[in-house]
Amino acid sequence: MREIKFYNTLTNSVETFHPIKEGEVSMYVCGPTVYNDPHIGNMRPVVFFDTFKRFLEYIGYDVKYVSNLTDVDDKIINKALEEGKTEKEITSFYIDEYFKCLKDLNVEKAYANPKVTDYMDSIIKYISKLVDIDSAYVNDGEVFFDVSKDTKYGELSKVDINSLISGARVEENTKKKNPLDFLLWKKTEKGIKWHTPWCDGRPGWHTECCVMIDTIFKGMIDIHGGGMDLRFPHHENEVAQAEAMHHNHLANYWIHNAMMNIKGEKMSKSLGNVILAKDAIKEYGGDTIRLTLLNAPYRSIINFSDETISDSKSILLKLTTVYKQLNLEMNVNALFDKSYKPLESINGFLDALSNDINIANGITSMLEVIKNANVELRTKDKNLSKIKEYFYGLTDMASILGLSIKAIVLSDDDLKLYKDYLEAKKAKNFELSDTIRKALFDKKIL
Repeated sequence: MREIKFYNTLTNSVETFHPIKEGEVSMYVCGPTVYNDPHIGNMRPVVFFDTFKRFLEYIGYDVKYVSNLTDVDDKIINKALEEGKTEKEITSFYIDEYFKCLKDLNVEKAYANPKVTDYMDSIIKYISKLVDIDSAYVNDGEVFFDVSKDTKYGELSKVDINSLISGARVEENTKKKNPLDFLLWKKTEKGIKWHTPWCDGRPGWHTECCVMIDTIFKGMIDIHGGGMDLRFPHHENEVAQAEAMHHNHLANYWIHNAMMNIKGEKMSKSLGNVILAKDAIKEYGGDTIRLTLLNAPYRSIINFSDETISDSKSILLKLTTVYKQLNLEMNVNALFDKSYKPLESINGFLDALSNDINIANGITSMLEVIKNANVELRTKDKNLSKIKEYFYGLTDMASILGLSIKAIVLSDDDLKLYKDYLEAKKAKNFELSDTIRKALFDKKIL
């Protein structure tokens, strides 16, 4: 198995990956709260972790990838009341919209996309146990996690606990023993609610992922991921509960991607620069958006701008142009081989992704292969072994990147038509070659 390294937020260092079970990877990534259309920034972790999963599978790992859907929240309740609908109607609609975006971005289906409402009994039992072991307490029907019982609190996010206590970032709540304590079960007067020994209400956000991970994976996992904005308080509070319940960090490796700017500015409703994912996909296409989201170090802020979109379009044009030419050579020379594994052409790409998942460097490596392939295609006496290597190398790189580029095996009639075109060109029969060329364009062969 290829050695890979990536940055572990928990330890603040780049570490060599060692899975819990040899040859297997368990990975959980926090998904959306489904009360509105996802914006383009919401798609960065989705596309990044999908690509990471594809890479892990390519190098031989069996990956069990789970990403949840938060379908109970005050924002959902309020939206349902505003629109005179049930919470289920709201969440069902936006879950469908979310998955439409994922399909358009060529995101592979996860092992599971669990919904919070399907785990309510387990969530209530989990909270009850936290109360029983004195890691949580009840006040006026609401349940809070007692952060004072976790001596390691802040270890994941590296937050300054003292400054949080005195600062404005901790929401004031007179029911809490400590300003850092967080809500596990909330009393709700309106909207959907569940009955518990404490009160009728709904769960706090931070417990849901812990329960889903426990239930689906049956223990500690290899990788927990999400956006950088989730490190605190969400992921820190997940770790606190896992420490109390199981005396572990929930995951051995924590990976967080950075956020997105729009033309150099932070995306926000107040600035009026929020771009919905579906609108961006409709305007630029799924492959262009996907490549734009990937073509930067994942721990750095990416900029969504005319320039970055133009760069992605340029890369895709280079890739699709050379790939189509290689594909034709594969057909003409009967080079297709399902068992073929590229070695030389893809090695630089895999090296880049093995070194802290540097997809941007991987794309640079892919561009070098495109350049070499173009040189070979222009050579009079083509080296067919190189043609084959470049073709399958680019096929596999595009697949790992999640781009919708596929090999096309021409039918006998189409192959004959293309060969007739080559013969007409060779014979300088320009009238015939132009006629055949138009037919090939109409069939999208050229």
